[in-house]
Amino acid sequence: MKVEVERQGRVEWITLNRPQVLNALDQETKALFLQALRKAERDALVRAVVVRGAGAAFSAGEDLKSHQDNPRRSLRQSLVTGYNPIIETMLRMGKPVIASLGGVAAGAGFSIALAADLRIGTAKTRLIAAFSRIGLVPDSGLSQLLPRFCGPGVALELFYTARPMAAEEAVRWGILNQVVAEEELDQTVSAWAQRLAEGPTSAFALTKQAVRRGYEASLTDLLAHEAAAQELAGQSEDHQEGVAAFLAKRPPRFSGK
Repeated sequence: MKVEVERQGRVEWITLNRPQVLNALDQETKALFLQALRKAERDALVRAVVVRGAGAAFSAGEDLKSHQDNPRRSLRQSLVTGYNPIIETMLRMGKPVIASLGGVAAGAGFSIALAADLRIGTAKTRLIAAFSRIGLVPDSGLSQLLPRFCGPGVALELFYTARPMAAEEAVRWGILNQVVAEEELDQTVSAWAQRLAEGPTSAFALTKQAVRRGYEASLTDLLAHEAAAQELAGQSEDHQEGVAAFLAKRPPRFSGK
């Protein structure tokens, strides 16, 4: 199976499973990946999602070899029907998404990693905006997502040169939230995911919306949006539980509602 899905408690683990080609994405893999993301998005029992790649890489991006028989294909159509829905689903998903980056994330694989909420890597993590190597431009949201972390100057350097960004540099720019030993990656990601899955899911969703809106709206609009979101959060069962736990001096038991 090119995409594997495994449930661990309230966490959905989605694995790109084409290690022989560094988890490059052909049409079928993109469709299966999107299907898995949307299923996790709809499933109320899922309260956190982990995306990872099998083997030595996260994803090398588009599987160019799969298009050898159709070199004149529409790249626009490939994005509109393939990658764009994946990125949009990850960004709007009302539950935390973690990218487990045990190796290379290149091209659209880099974009997918940045569309996650958190990213955990190892010393072997390499992030590559590889598009210029084949005479293309950044896509799948990368031209917006990357400058948000490192500014337009560094982003353009990475776009122009296609040089790999090592884990240490990615940490400095806030792209990687944590770097751990290779043998500790799954355990660390699982601990993060389980912690988030036990959190106030509805508040997380509203927080995620506000952060996204903050990049696009004026301060006046954002303040209004935050006020409306806080009104919704204040009506949630998780807020009531949080206050009750605070007053009782005990850990909260959030239900995600």
